[in-house]
Amino acid sequence: MTFSLKSSAFQDGDPIPSKYTADGENLSPPLQWSDPPEGTKSFALIVEDPDAPSGTFRHWGLYNIMGERTLLPEGVDRGSGAKTERLGKGVNDFGEPRYCGPAPPRGHGTHHYHFKLAALDVEALSRAPKLAVTDIWKEAEKHMLGQAELVGIYSR
Repeated sequence: MTFSLKSSAFQDGDPIPSKYTADGENLSPPLQWSDPPEGTKSFALIVEDPDAPSGTFRHWGLYNIMGERTLLPEGVDRGSGAKTERLGKGVNDFGEPRYCGPAPPRGHGTHHYHFKLAALDVEALSRAPKLAVTDIWKEAEKHMLGQAELVGIYSR
């Protein structure tokens, strides 16, 4: 089996529903994963858009996700389902410590949003309650046992 990430809201390579974008309710989509590598103690998640006009733009980051988890419910960073652990929240490129959905410039074409989940060999990536999303991934790479990815697309 292969470590994989999916969503009940959209399939890999398909459009992200408006509900999960800045044009809709701006909720984080539900995510599920399976078959993490042996020895996984926690997870870190980031969402980035490499098609942004100014270069890769980071929309979301979470870390210190318990190793026992296999899903993140819709709207997790708004309190849904995160009561049992202290999720670290990444400060995205909007300057917000929360999910900010796709919002590509109008007429800029289709953007690809990469949901990247890292399986880590440590229980906590950092005890700091907030890290920049770029710093989450840099730290995660030092402890990564495996990575799963889901790509959604969106355009205006």
